[in-house]
Amino acid sequence: MNLWVGTSGWSYKEWKGPFYPEDLPNDKMLGFYSEHLSSVEVNNTFYRMPKREVLEAWSAQTPSEFSFVLKASRRITHQAKLGEGAADPLQFLLGNSEVLGEKRGPILFQTPPWLKKDLDLLEAFLGLIPGEVKAAFEFRSTSWFVDEVYELLRRHGAALVAADTGDEKKDPPLVVTAPFGYARLRRESYGEGLLESWARRMSEAGWDELWVFFKHEDEGAGPRLATRFRALIES
Repeated sequence: MNLWVGTSGWSYKEWKGPFYPEDLPNDKMLGFYSEHLSSVEVNNTFYRMPKREVLEAWSAQTPSEFSFVLKASRRITHQAKLGEGAADPLQFLLGNSEVLGEKRGPILFQTPPWLKKDLDLLEAFLGLIPGEVKAAFEFRSTSWFVDEVYELLRRHGAALVAADTGDEKKDPPLVVTAPFGYARLRRESYGEGLLESWARRMSEAGWDELWVFFKHEDEGAGPRLATRFRALIES
């Protein structure tokens, strides 16, 4: 299984000391980050559509095996709600992100809690996504956690994002719907036993590829947890 592990974002001044050298210039953060972690989940693309030149600049600072995961714009998931009006911003996002080449990982579609299960809506949206694009869906309404949704995702090769906030009643389950897996481990701290449990479950899922991201927090624990998680998977 090919594994990419990282955190949600990298440009955090609070991480100077715990992760980054104290005197590291801000514009050197991504280069340092990519020397220690293999992927990053870019959340600011949710608020602002990424320009090609920005993505090219990011790519130039990272090694060839690094992977960028872009969070889809709120124009797609929250304003258009995956429906009418989503096609144009989706095409813009996918077109611009092509400049990343092999460094483009999955595109994360995180739906709002108030968007309830709608199989017709999801099927129509999945039809807009080219087959070569890895699409990962984090549904934040539990109404989506049913077999009909899982089967629809499987038919299109899209991943159901497994998330862990500590709220088992609301968190998405770990269900295999694509050849690749995607997990967001959102607790601010993980004991060794809990981290080992997640590593074991993901190792046993049978994915060809796996992306895992830890939460940003001020203490800089995310990079440390990501490094430990990789070691657990590899062992």
